[in-house]
This record gives sequence, C-alpha cells and structure tokens, in this order.
Amino acid sequence: MELGWLVYFIIALAVIMILSAALKVIQEYERGGKFRLGRFVGIVGPGLVVIIPFIERIRKVDLRVITMDVPQQECMTMDNVTVTVDAVIYFRVVAPDDAILKVLDYIKATSLLAATTLRNVVGQSELDELLAHRERLNEKIQIVVDEGTNPWGIKVSMVEVKDVELPQTMQRAMAAQAEAERDRRAKVVHAEGEFQAAEKLSEAAKVIATQPIALQLRYLQAMTGIATERTNTIIFPLPIDMVTPFLGQGKPQQK
Repeated sequence: MELGWLVYFIIALAVIMILSAALKVIQEYERGGKFRLGRFVGIVGPGLVVIIPFIERIRKVDLRVITMDVPQQECMTMDNVTVTVDAVIYFRVVAPDDAILKVLDYIKATSLLAATTLRNVVGQSELDELLAHRERLNEKIQIVVDEGTNPWGIKVSMVEVKDVELPQTMQRAMAAQAEAERDRRAKVVHAEGEFQAAEKLSEAAKVIATQPIALQLRYLQAMTGIATERTNTIIFPLPIDMVTPFLGQGKPQQK
C-alpha cells in the first residue's frame, strides 16, 4: 500500500514538472522566440504558451523603451579641444526575431555603438557648435546609431548629450572672453547714448539759432536753478541780446 502511494506521488510530481516546463507565461510587454531542437520557429506571445518540454525552448525579449547611460567619452573636437562628454540613449525592440537571431546581446551592442558614434560625431564638430547647438549633435548621433541598430530590430528614438566638461584652462579662457564681450557691449551702449545725446544737442542748437528768444528762456531757467542753492554770491554773465532793446530806448531818435 505504501509503495502504491509512493508511485502515485512520483507520477504526480513528474506531471507537475512536465506541466511547469510545458507552460510558459509571456507578459504583454514581452515576446518570445520559440526554438525547436535549436531551430527558430517563430515569435509567440503574449499570454500562455505551450511548448514541448526538452524539445522546445523560449527566449523572451522586452519590448519596452530602454533608457541607458552612455559612459563618459574623452573626445577631441575639430578645433583641437579635448572635452569629456556623456549621453543617454532611448531605444526599444521593434523586431524581436532580429534582436534574437542577429545579435548576441542587443543592449550591450547598442551601448558600444552609441559610445563610438558619440566620439566620432564630437570629433567632427567644433567646440562652439557643441556648446551652442547641442540639439544638432543629438540628432546626428540618433540618426547614425539608428541606422547601425536597424538590422538588429532596434529603434533608437532619442539621444541626449547630458554634460560637456571642458579643461580648466579652457573654462578660464571662455570666462575671460565672456567678460571682454560684456565690456565691449557696455562700451557700445555708452557710445550709442553719447551719439544720441549729441544728436539731440545739435537739434537744440539749430532751434536756438533760429529762435534767439529760446536761448533767453533757457538762461532764465538756469538762473532759477541757481537761485535755489544756498550760495553767498552768484556772478553770472548777462547776454547782450537781453539788454539790446533797452539800449536802443536811451538813444535820441533821428528825425
């Protein structure tokens, strides 16, 4: 009797092991490549997949977007400046069969290709373009990496350069250049202000030349401003134009 129960237990255990090996669950965001005796027979999933134990096997591939940091790369720009750059790359599997059959490790392969492309693109760019037009650099890297990973069934959606580190000497030189540029702009603004003021003074002089009474009014305004100050003695010249009418009254009229 005990031997019979032991046989049943062994059979039940074997059935459970066979079922666990025959039933595979593939998530919604996954796909499975089915191999039968080493031969690829197709993509299966998602859901419950039944395979023949010990004859068939499943290799799963994640279809979600993968975010991966590209290690820092020390590069030489086109204008011979050494910089250290790093980036982040976003990609996903669009053809699971190619990702399984055509590359051993598509994540590692994409990372190495992105690092190599980053060095090449930076080497073909000048420092000013690298700092001021980073979106162009991102687009170039994305296009090149996407073309390289396309045979592997990988779609590179975006590449972003995170940081650009410059040597200390270059940072000091750029700071000095920026300060000189600010001084230049300040001098230009000051010169433009002086030029506009000179134009206004020239226009005022033209008005005074055609209207002498304007000079007398300006003179009286200056006297009013001086009178408000606490001074003991004020000496000011008297324009001859102001007393000319009075001088003419003292002369006898000729008949």
